[in-house]
Amino acid sequence: MATAPAIAEYTAPAARTARSAVWVLIGASLALKGAGFAWDFLGYYVGDGLGYGTTAAGAALTAFGVGWCVGLASAGVLTDRLGQRTALTILMGLSSLACFALALAQSFPALLVVSFLLGLTMEVHRPAVSATINAAIDSKAGRTRAQSWLYWSSNVGIAICAAAGGYLAHHQGYRGLFVVNGLACLAFALVARRVLAPQPAVDANDTATTYRQVFADPSVRWITLAALCGMTCAWGLVSVLPLLMTSDGLPPTSYGVAMLANTITVLILTPPLTRLLVGDGETPKYPLAPILATGCAILGLGIGLAALQHTTLGYAIAAALLVPGEIAFSIGLGAYISTHAPEGATGRYQAVISGSQAAASLPPLGVALALDAGGRPLVAGLLVCSALIAVAACRPLARSLTKPVPSAA
Repeated sequence: MATAPAIAEYTAPAARTARSAVWVLIGASLALKGAGFAWDFLGYYVGDGLGYGTTAAGAALTAFGVGWCVGLASAGVLTDRLGQRTALTILMGLSSLACFALALAQSFPALLVVSFLLGLTMEVHRPAVSATINAAIDSKAGRTRAQSWLYWSSNVGIAICAAAGGYLAHHQGYRGLFVVNGLACLAFALVARRVLAPQPAVDANDTATTYRQVFADPSVRWITLAALCGMTCAWGLVSVLPLLMTSDGLPPTSYGVAMLANTITVLILTPPLTRLLVGDGETPKYPLAPILATGCAILGLGIGLAALQHTTLGYAIAAALLVPGEIAFSIGLGAYISTHAPEGATGRYQAVISGSQAAASLPPLGVALALDAGGRPLVAGLLVCSALIAVAACRPLARSLTKPVPSAA
């Protein structure tokens, strides 16, 4: 791969400094997701806060999901081309502007545009942080552990956001939440600017890997399918559960209890399960495909069980049972990025994985139709079938991982 000469002030950071930057960015990612109120409460704000109703809220969430997929693809290119520091600074600055715009938008057309822009920028930090991990940590197991902690930080942050956001919205209003989200994005950009060293840019004419070449790798296609179907079950925690609990007439505090049960279980189980599945050595202890398949199976079982509950206790138990699946799923995806993504293309590979997870935010919008058409057994059956597809995709994924990654043409 040919690259442009490094800028004059660029010097490679020491290994310890680079690893410290990784953990700072993982912690900043947790804080960013914990303040991610713009996405978590977009539907509530459009449908209830501004009085446009559930159909308009669904349209806004769909616009967000489409923007999310497009934004991740762009973030992967910018990360691989401009470097993590520059990409994070630009992208998180744009994300903050989208949050502030949401606090000001009033008309429905403006809300649709802002929702798309919000999705376009909300998750753009993930490719750059993953590329930083792969660049800073030498061992495959070390990268896998760090990638799994990145996914863990997102899961915990989302749970904190959902649990705290309702209380804050009730006392401070939605617009205040969106302003806080925008400030969190700005803070993340400043942190990235502070802890990451300037990096040499890649010549646009000699970029290492295009998305066409990424998808020429058969393992990308199979892990994309597994990530999409597995994440459809995982997203059920923040999309399906509120709908089901509302149909039971349970108050928002009950949802908070379920999310608290999930968060506490994540905090307790993540360290021991990470050690068990990854190990403490230089290479991962187990192949990633069986770990990913196990995680998807547990996610399907947990969210299928949740769909059949009617009490706060039942939902809380189901939310806790999802956790081992969340952890194994995250470790499997993290291991793929840390062991299989080629140098110089980590941003694009992570963008594809994250993009499939973004697409998984769209199917739950049809849960209401399934609930009306066939009731809870149909909802549970559809979610379990999604998990089974993910598990089935892990077998050809395992075979494809033994083949060399297609080289850039």
